[in-house]
Amino acid sequence: MDPQTRALDETQDQTVFPALSEHPDWTYLLREIYELYRHSSAGGSPRIRAHMRRVRAAVSRLVKANPQMRPRYPAVKPVSAHLNRALDKGQHTHLRPVLLGIERIRDELTWQYGYDRVPKALARKYAFCEIAGPYAPVPSREVTLGLVLFAPGCTYPAHAHLGITESYVCLSGAVSENHQGVYAPGSLIFNPPEHLHRITVSDLEPALLLYAWEGCESALADQKMLLGAPRT
Repeated sequence: MDPQTRALDETQDQTVFPALSEHPDWTYLLREIYELYRHSSAGGSPRIRAHMRRVRAAVSRLVKANPQMRPRYPAVKPVSAHLNRALDKGQHTHLRPVLLGIERIRDELTWQYGYDRVPKALARKYAFCEIAGPYAPVPSREVTLGLVLFAPGCTYPAHAHLGITESYVCLSGAVSENHQGVYAPGSLIFNPPEHLHRITVSDLEPALLLYAWEGCESALADQKMLLGAPRT
């Protein structure tokens, strides 16, 4: 989360906002994410299957808890100009329900960088937004959910997450991680804690990924966006 956004959030801590159930489009999207992690293949991996089970269990508990939503501060970045194409391309796949869910709330999303300093080349080709998490519109201490949008030809530098198990689900476009395989729509990419990974994107189409982070409450709350290996 950008420092300014976090500061605005902290000023609203004592304000009562409507519950999640009063924002049905957000609730429906969370349900679609649950279904995505229920029906996607783990490729026979017990470790990935366990991660998927923990993510959907956390999402289920989140919806049942019906937390008060946080205020949204909609914002766009240069890469946001590619969102229409990413959503349109995904409509022709089995991921259409998730993409329609994103379409319904797109005007409430806060696209951000998450870094104090962003390389100029990356600033035009990358942004992310949070859906649920410690500082997200839907408050959660168990899981962080969000979207990452990449412009065609983007190279996202190597990075890792301290104490966080991460997965990406490719919703549109195609990406490669560490130049090991190509992930098309529907593919799940699994990154265990401290795993250094670098993402490259097709030259012709943008890529839209859903991400899920799970870990202990302190790891999720204190996670800092750093390029390169995390500092222990």
